[in-house]
Amino acid sequence: MSDPSSVLVVGASAAGLSTAEALRRNGYRGRLTLLGAESHAPYDRPPLSKQVLAGEWVPERTRLRPEQALSELDDEFLLGDPAVGLDATQRVVRTASGRSLCADTVVVATGVTPRRLSVGAGLSGVHVLRTLDDTLALRAELSRASRLIVLGEGVLGSEVAATARGLGLSVTMIGPQPAPLASRLGPLVSGKLAELHSEHGVRLVLGHLVEQLVGEHGRVTGVRLDSGQLLSADVVVMAVGAEPSTAWLRDSDLTLDDGVVCDAHCRAAPGIYAVGDVARWYHPALGTTLRLENRTNATEQAQVVAANILGADRTYAPVPYFWTDQFDTKVQVYGRPAAADDATVVEGDPTGRRFVVRFERAGRVTGIIGWNMPKQARLRRREVAKTFGAAALPTA
Repeated sequence: MSDPSSVLVVGASAAGLSTAEALRRNGYRGRLTLLGAESHAPYDRPPLSKQVLAGEWVPERTRLRPEQALSELDDEFLLGDPAVGLDATQRVVRTASGRSLCADTVVVATGVTPRRLSVGAGLSGVHVLRTLDDTLALRAELSRASRLIVLGEGVLGSEVAATARGLGLSVTMIGPQPAPLASRLGPLVSGKLAELHSEHGVRLVLGHLVEQLVGEHGRVTGVRLDSGQLLSADVVVMAVGAEPSTAWLRDSDLTLDDGVVCDAHCRAAPGIYAVGDVARWYHPALGTTLRLENRTNATEQAQVVAANILGADRTYAPVPYFWTDQFDTKVQVYGRPAAADDATVVEGDPTGRRFVVRFERAGRVTGIIGWNMPKQARLRRREVAKTFGAAALPTA
């Protein structure tokens, strides 16, 4: 099988750039184009809700590669021009500016789009956080505000709450779960997160849904809960999840089902692959499709996609992994633990805020969670690797 003469990567964030770099690293010398919706050079997203929002990092520090490294890739970067359509048979991508880009192989790496609640539409002072521009806009508002309400108790909502508290704001976190990340991390770990936020002064109003955002003169002033309680706010952040950015593929004939549906090789159709947050691929060890929204997956999946574009026949069966930093705590999660799984503390002591928890279901290890014990958690990754059919080697 010969290499394609041209590859078009739609999406110039971590997954897209990692795919391009892996192609070059593996010897690909054909025409390579990265098409990005944003005008910024590729940047990293994990620092947005933390160091950038806190003002500790200037935006330039988030750049994934210096200018010289991007130039040495010998790629064509087309930035600030979102894709709006795909002819999957001819592999032609149309863009908002009217371009038609044709390639032998197309890689879909368009990520996700934040969900927005329909309540409060049109009010200023209501934010989401996904892009660098989102972060800078929110940071500017927080510098003039004193009361923040975060809607959502997941990873992003918890990180934003922690960062804003560090800036000295009065912060309230609202969500339907009994504790932050309860459905993903189980009662033991999520209970510790609730303690952590409460100790740092975050007001937790959990177990409630939002009924309405209220405002005056077009600007948000508060949140009304399903209980009827009204909470005041200068700024509101919606951190209520995200949806795969697939609207531009609606007429492409690709299979879309909460992501671009791919086989175990991350192939969506002949000559078309998907990678990163937008890809829902068949995980051969689990026997089902999976879609992961995290930085590690974006990089690891890109290596497999690049290899397969160049003729390899690799399936993708990783141990899922993500981490979150909140206040002085780092939580690392390997696998896919669920709240109903049996949880056992296998190292450390939760009362001392340094511990590792192993999750099991039907005799199989489903997850390892480390709380301020990164080395110990990483070494125990091999315990969950068997479930996911992945190499039992520690990740970097």
